[in-house]
Amino acid sequence: MRVAAVDCGTNSVRLLIADVRDDELVDVERRMEIVRLGQGVDRTGRLAPDALERTFKAMRAYQELIERHGATATRVVATSATRDAVNRDEFVAGVREIFGVAPEVVTGSEEAELSFTGATRGLVRLSPETEVPQGPLPPYLVVDIGGGSTEFVVGSEHAQAALSVDIGCVRLTERHLRDAGDPAPALALEAVVADIEAALDRVEAEVPVRRAHTLVGLAGSVTTMAGIALDLPAYDSARIHHSRISAEQVHDVTRRLLAMTHSERADVPVMHPGRVDVIGAGALILDRIVRRFAFSQVVVSEHDILDGIAWAIAR
Repeated sequence: MRVAAVDCGTNSVRLLIADVRDDELVDVERRMEIVRLGQGVDRTGRLAPDALERTFKAMRAYQELIERHGATATRVVATSATRDAVNRDEFVAGVREIFGVAPEVVTGSEEAELSFTGATRGLVRLSPETEVPQGPLPPYLVVDIGGGSTEFVVGSEHAQAALSVDIGCVRLTERHLRDAGDPAPALALEAVVADIEAALDRVEAEVPVRRAHTLVGLAGSVTTMAGIALDLPAYDSARIHHSRISAEQVHDVTRRLLAMTHSERADVPVMHPGRVDVIGAGALILDRIVRRFAFSQVVVSEHDILDGIAWAIAR
């Protein structure tokens, strides 16, 4: 079965076309475009016309790929920015026109479940010689740092508890860092940290995060930080996927990013141009999670909600 999964988040719209074979997803196409759909949503509560048009342009190109590769089922999932927007009907109508299916504006809990499935399904494999699980130990805390929200999910084979909180790299940048200076001064960064810590208070009260043995980090802020920690000369998803980045590396990369100017961040070899202005807030989110819950490392996954959507189609 060949399926197409589309994830439309606050910062990017992504596509996975994959063949489902027994217990494996085989990539046919995996694409990402940064469209900043959530531009201004935290302030205005609306999806901006130019943000909608950027998103629809990327989606039209994706539909051409879906038709070219002959995917037989498509599912489109929209997350934080669309949940928050009063004019989300405009988005829904545009997506239906392009793909022929309406987008599912999922709740934070549904988003967390999909992310958990995508991130952990291939994390532990049985050794063919001993049939003993090899890999990071469950339970897992899966953290998906998006543009508008961050999802926290604890579970082993399945998600057992989840919470979505409104801290994301775009939301926090627009709220505290957009006009703060370059690099941002200490007072602006303290405001970001205060928002993160308030959200983590909620997380700790509602999700059993301290039961988790392994922190699994998802999405562009995390994978970019991993690429920097690994000192890669260019973005390499194969090297980044399932890499393990120590707490010390997380702290070091965060300090370095926050001390850089915009142009210095833009020159980082693994940095996507669309992340240059928001990576500092994303790094701070991961840094505070590692500090707050005393994880010694983060396992980085390139598989996330897209893979979870594809698995859900195939069920």
